[in-house]
Amino acid sequence: MTHDEMIELTKQAGFFVKDSEAYSPSVQEDHELTPYLEAFAKLIAEKELEACAKIADKEVDFWLKTDAEKENYLEQALFIAKEIRARAKQ
Repeated sequence: MTHDEMIELTKQAGFFVKDSEAYSPSVQEDHELTPYLEAFAKLIAEKELEACAKIADKEVDFWLKTDAEKENYLEQALFIAKEIRARAKQ
């Protein structure tokens, strides 16, 4: 993940961003930052899980272009992608 992608996710989580650096949303105590940190962690996890699902999608593309045991591998790759994406929504 690039620095710019992380900064964008930081903004989406509600942090204050200035000059590509993230700061707390306000002058809150550390324990009050927990919801923002949880939101940021969730955004990071969703992005990474989608990246994993794309790996499985590439397997689907590969097996669609071959003849050998296409059906078995295609089903496995589709199942993997579906399961990874389902975890992102938890």
